[in-house]
Amino acid sequence: MRLILADDSVLLREGLSRLLEDAGHDVVAAVGDAAALLDAVERHEPDVAVVDVRMPPTHTDEGLRAALEIRERWPGVGVLVLSQYVEKTYAATLLAGTTEGLGYLLKDRVSEVADFLDSLERVRGGGTVFDPEVVRQLLARTTHADPLSRLSPRESEVLRHLAEGFVNAAIAERLHVSLSTVEKHVNAIVDKLDLPRDPGYSRRVLAILRYLDG
Repeated sequence: MRLILADDSVLLREGLSRLLEDAGHDVVAAVGDAAALLDAVERHEPDVAVVDVRMPPTHTDEGLRAALEIRERWPGVGVLVLSQYVEKTYAATLLAGTTEGLGYLLKDRVSEVADFLDSLERVRGGGTVFDPEVVRQLLARTTHADPLSRLSPRESEVLRHLAEGFVNAAIAERLHVSLSTVEKHVNAIVDKLDLPRDPGYSRRVLAILRYLDG
């Protein structure tokens, strides 16, 4: 696939470029800031852009804001956020739109090259890939009135797998239950969280976003 890498660390860009090229992919651009990322996406329109969260000039959230712009301007380009940080507000905003071709992985938790390459393939194919730790932090609540507390332990487990991008059949396999059981859990989750049946929204995504911390 054709890829663009955006990270302010030269060593990481060079190392990741070599790894991806060795795996047979074409790294069409490797840049160090958000402005250069947007220029590269406009010029090359890659299959996937791999984006860090914190880049120059402020090293706060430039990468995620650029990722949001990519999603808006070039919806056919997959975005895989690869960072050391979970930036809740912009991560939630990313999830609020379509989740096709979207991922968020933590650098320190990518332990297998094969898993990372598989994540890229899933994002290019229109899938959703979220690190479980990202999901955990997005779902973390600080108030005693947490609506997620309505869920049973098994429903919470199913919700976590949904948020990581797994389809019902994959969840059934992971939890060693039937597909119909997973479907019943999903229906219970969206009912307990009072999620609307609006065809313009993904109920799976709303299950995460409904009660996110601001």
